Amino acid sequence: QGQLVESGGGLVQAGGSLRLSCKASGYSTSFNIMGWYRQAPGKQRELVATLTRGGSTNYADSMKGRVTISNNNADNMVVLHMNNLKPEDTAVYYCYANSFITYWGRGTQVTVSS
Repeated sequence: QGQLVESGGGLVQAGGSLRLSCKASGYSTSFNIMGWYRQAPGKQRELVATLTRGGSTNYADSMKGRVTISNNNADNMVVLHMNNLKPEDTAVYYCYANSFITYWGRGTQVTVSS
């Protein structure tokens, strides 16, 4: 059975940086798109960034200039570099993968202290 394995969340001070990684394992397909969403308490899940197999990226307006998404030249993997983090970036960050079906990781907590 496939799963999306996330790593890299944690506690960081405002202005700091974090790197989130997600590796898909156990799937028989290569995903057309992978990325990250986040959900803060009391809020809906929202886009952070996505990356297609062709290399196209999409970033949330609130994150542009502060995040970079890549695949580290590996299939079925996505890495999110986040810089200049703000307290409002505090949320659970979920890895996302889609071919014809959408898959979600379990989530990793990111907490940014002021």
